[in-house]
Amino acid sequence: MPEPTRATRILTQIDSRSWEHPADRATLNALRKIPGFDQVLRSLFGFFGERAVRLAFLANAVRVSPTQFPRVHRIYGEVARTLDAPGEYPVYVSQNPFFNAMAYGMERPFIVVHSALETSFDDDELRFILGHELGHIMSGHVLYTTMMQLLTMLAGMGFPIVGLAARAVLVALLEWYRKAELSCDRAGILAVQDPEPGLRVMLKFAGGASGQANLGEFVRQSEEYREEGELADQVFKVLNVLGSTHPFPVIRVAEMRGWFESGAYERIIAGEYRRRGEPDAPYREDLSEAARAYREAARETFGQATDAARRVVDSFRSGFGR
Repeated sequence: MPEPTRATRILTQIDSRSWEHPADRATLNALRKIPGFDQVLRSLFGFFGERAVRLAFLANAVRVSPTQFPRVHRIYGEVARTLDAPGEYPVYVSQNPFFNAMAYGMERPFIVVHSALETSFDDDELRFILGHELGHIMSGHVLYTTMMQLLTMLAGMGFPIVGLAARAVLVALLEWYRKAELSCDRAGILAVQDPEPGLRVMLKFAGGASGQANLGEFVRQSEEYREEGELADQVFKVLNVLGSTHPFPVIRVAEMRGWFESGAYERIIAGEYRRRGEPDAPYREDLSEAARAYREAARETFGQATDAARRVVDSFRSGFGR
């Protein structure tokens, strides 16, 4: 694996639990307890198999190597070394004009990067994206990500295997995956060891790739979104993401900033992180942390909603008092 060309700390033997969002871990554990969850996944796995899945996702892609997309190959080598990846995972570039990347596979994970990223993103932005996708692999997300993508495609085609049980599993997977994205944004930050490239990536994902957008303004927009307090807005915030695989870019910006400012990033860079092989925390601790994360989010959301409702009542009262 090539030596990094940047001054980054090698996070030797880092365990994915060091960056995982507590709601990601707890939700995935809870998913496994849903009746029919494992059965649906086993059915899909048996129907498609590893080889079929790889062929389905790699039919129009070029495998990255020192002579094919050498810049991506070099940057990925640096990322894999920085995060001390426990295995070798191939990277492919697929011809696609949309900004996206993904990690797939069931037994042999791999990464696919859309060609638009290679042409429009600078080195540090690609480091963030590749670190994010490697984070999915190291966190063990790829089996469930692959199943989610297959279920989504089959549901759109009306495939008979996608009955009520599978649709319930798909909805649950989407909720988990939005939390998993927040986890892997943190892995992306650790791969770059600078928070700004990740924020720039979110700006570009949101439409600011033309050079006419300002990162500072976008960060302020993310704060405005979180602070927006109208009652209807709180409802629409929930409804807007129900069918989405990813949280909105402005939400991801706010979450990345919150994690970085919490001191968690600095502690990891200083060497205070979990190593692979260390005993896992009891499941109840994950549940407690996840409950706290959801509780804080709910407190913020419903606190804003309560304030908005109070303003509505006050406006009615003032209207009747005229």
